[in-house]
Amino acid sequence: MDKIEPMTLFGYEKLQAEVKDLKTVKRPQTVKDIEEALEHGDLKENAEYHAAKEQQRLIDGRLSELSELIGSAKIVDPRELEHTRVSFGSTVVLCDLDTDEEMTYVIVGGCESNPDIGLISFSSPLAKQLLGKEEGDEFKVRLPGGEKELEILEVKYQEIVFECN
Repeated sequence: MDKIEPMTLFGYEKLQAEVKDLKTVKRPQTVKDIEEALEHGDLKENAEYHAAKEQQRLIDGRLSELSELIGSAKIVDPRELEHTRVSFGSTVVLCDLDTDEEMTYVIVGGCESNPDIGLISFSSPLAKQLLGKEEGDEFKVRLPGGEKELEILEVKYQEIVFECN
């Protein structure tokens, strides 16, 4: 079975833009760098050549990753989903029952996640345990920082802000 990678249109366009940048700007520049380094002669001790070849390998590897991601992408518009239960695109307000600390997360695609601003991948350990739950549900979750007991205070849809300004 093929792996499906849900993402918003924003995430899909972000991947497309990265592919375009790699193919039209970064890779051609790296090829040019390799050609210039070749003019310096002896390849055994030519650090510029080896660095440029390594850069080319990294770019080609990333292009391959991106091709796979784009090929398995399923664009989801979270506005069209119901958010009475936690689903893709839901904004979830949680309360840590031990500390009374409130946290807000938005469930997004893997390529869109940015935990620093509250965007967590649908495949993250926390998101996997949140999916399908609703307001008022209490549950224990095992996270890298240890086990926490959480309560879902609110599940809603709100416009997703992908980047801090």
